[in-house]
Amino acid sequence: MTALSVNLNKIAVLRNSRGGARPDVVQAAEVVMAAGAQGITLHPRPDQRHVRPSDVRTLARVVKGRVEYNLEGNPFAPARGDYPGFIELVKEVRPEQVTLVPDGDGQITSDHGFDLAHDLERLRPVCDRLAETGARISVFVDAGASEGFDRAKALGISRVEIYTGPYAQAAASKLGVEVALDACRLTAESALAAGLAVNAGHDLDQHNLGPFLHALPRTAEVSIGHALIDDALYAGLDATVRVYLGVISKSQSCAKSA
Repeated sequence: MTALSVNLNKIAVLRNSRGGARPDVVQAAEVVMAAGAQGITLHPRPDQRHVRPSDVRTLARVVKGRVEYNLEGNPFAPARGDYPGFIELVKEVRPEQVTLVPDGDGQITSDHGFDLAHDLERLRPVCDRLAETGARISVFVDAGASEGFDRAKALGISRVEIYTGPYAQAAASKLGVEVALDACRLTAESALAAGLAVNAGHDLDQHNLGPFLHALPRTAEVSIGHALIDDALYAGLDATVRVYLGVISKSQSCAKSA
């Protein structure tokens, strides 16, 4: 069964826009876990426009032993103010999974992955440091990537997360959907052949998620934040998480009967 990890960054965005403590990231995490999600994802950035280091530390205590804790971030992000640097934050809270993403302050959101054919030497010392934490290492990659997976596994990387933004755009416009899915399939098949598991995330929603999982039934985990929180504004957070879990379950039931 594909696991659902809910990204709570947008809860922090709403809180930060007003100041104070509402909406509460911890309360959101409790609702998400009670609804059955298998993971909580946070993506702390040095500019702290979303979750803050204090959120990362607090959620680590709340989530521990209950669901998977996944921290996303740029492994080369240095310390800034009370942001200790991504690697140092990981070493402090020891999440179950770390997803390495090559994003910078100038990006509104993550919009590309690492090129494993060229970036692995830069990632080697990062992987060595992360190995000490015991966290599973996942690396954000572009759909269509097919090189470097064997060498990535040799560095201690266990998973890749396919950047699904282009697929989501194709699904929304109803143009080039199969081409976009083929790119995702190529990356998934290349990763699986190398012994890596496959995660996916970015702009997946309750409409495009089912077709994606039908095409890539061996997806281990999807990380969903923006669309899920958008849906929750109208339907409620608990009900929305259950809808997404239902989409996952239905897609995999169909895959088994096919």
